[in-house]
Amino acid sequence: MEKSEGGVMAGMRENLARLRERGVDPYPTRAARTHWTKDVVDGFAAVEGREVAVAGRLTAIRGHGKAAFADLEDGRGKLQIYVREDVVGPERFALWRLFDLGDIVGARGEVMKTRSGEVSVKVVSFEMLAKALRPLPEKWHGLRDTEQRSRHRYLDLIANEDSRRVFALRSAVVSGIRRFLEERGFLEVETPILQPIYGGAFARPFTTHHYALDMPLYLRIADELYLKRLIVGGFERVYEIGKDFRNEGMDRTHSPEFTQLELYQAYSDYEGMMELTESMIIRLADGILGTRTLPWRDGTIDLSPPWKRLSVTDAVAEAVGVPRAASRDALLTAAKAAGLELDGSESHGAIVERILADRVEPGLVQPTFLVDYPREISPLAKAAPGEGDLVERFEVFIGGLELGNSFTELNDPDEQRRRFEGQQALREGGDLEAQGMDEDFLQALEHGMPPTGGLGIGVDRLVMLLTDSWNIRDVLLFPAMRQED
Repeated sequence: MEKSEGGVMAGMRENLARLRERGVDPYPTRAARTHWTKDVVDGFAAVEGREVAVAGRLTAIRGHGKAAFADLEDGRGKLQIYVREDVVGPERFALWRLFDLGDIVGARGEVMKTRSGEVSVKVVSFEMLAKALRPLPEKWHGLRDTEQRSRHRYLDLIANEDSRRVFALRSAVVSGIRRFLEERGFLEVETPILQPIYGGAFARPFTTHHYALDMPLYLRIADELYLKRLIVGGFERVYEIGKDFRNEGMDRTHSPEFTQLELYQAYSDYEGMMELTESMIIRLADGILGTRTLPWRDGTIDLSPPWKRLSVTDAVAEAVGVPRAASRDALLTAAKAAGLELDGSESHGAIVERILADRVEPGLVQPTFLVDYPREISPLAKAAPGEGDLVERFEVFIGGLELGNSFTELNDPDEQRRRFEGQQALREGGDLEAQGMDEDFLQALEHGMPPTGGLGIGVDRLVMLLTDSWNIRDVLLFPAMRQED
């Protein structure tokens, strides 16, 4: 009959006490290790017959009377160790019997192969490095409950190799972004997370209070306005990979705390940003995955250039069956007829956004640049020449995910002031996501900012794409979650 978890834990506690009774320190200060497990297995020919010291977690123990086999797993792989009473001695072998699954141990011995051909270490000495007091999840069959995987990430990483692969790939993505941008002459910078005026996006902020300054501060919702101050200051290519925070809803693609790449390049525009986006994501796929064809749900995504371009005006017109130059009222009528729930008070830009979100964006599976947005919903973008109320802005979609947002940046300080005033009116009317007036940023623009292209890429969503992950929580090591009772 299997023991309950409580019974297993009681047994582990008993083994801890017995180890201490025999003078064993179950949590020593140091560990000796000469090789990773993967190095021993993959480099067997070079280390066969040599003595090595390995260390890691016991993930399986198989006893055979006066001998035992165990699997030792470290951060790079797994290796079998072979412990025999006639080699380590009866007293030490009795200590071995007090070791449990989950314990972190060190072992020293000769590299060999068993009769079955498995690379192993024939142990001559071993030591306890950290005694586990709770059993491994589901007896090493893996932690399958998605809620518990996100809530107790350390168990997920212990039990699920796929999770470790996802987060190792995430690290490679961030490193790859840095290499790509540095090759193009970008300078990595840091801007404030606590800001007196938040801006650069439409979002409700998290609010806090600074006691020494006796003033409210906001967790940044975007890095944009500070990075553009640096363009004014003479740094012509800057980027930041950092945390942004938005106090709004959560779903499979939104988290209140997320990682974003923002970059700005002087003497460029949104065309230059499209080239950069396409090149960077393809470079990451080539370098990390070795392919431009990605599995996604029940199909595949092909990242090969050139990526499709689709105008917002054409996409909206086709989605709800209106002429390209339809009025706000005609668009509202068509949107309602298409089944969108609207109360009739929405502005033209808000109706466009709703149609895009419900009828266009989910179908953009292959790489697509959605280009030229209404000015009303793009207060930081420069007007598109000859296009009336449209601005030079794109959002990039792959797998139905919005991965990035880009503008030809507005650098006319008077026009920027008028846009901010429009946003201020929306805020005063109760729109908590509208942007506020930032006088210091306007003063910076008044000193002159060169023509500039700007780009923001959601790092979490990019990792979702490259790992075929359906939920953003699966690519965040410690996602925000409601507390357990």
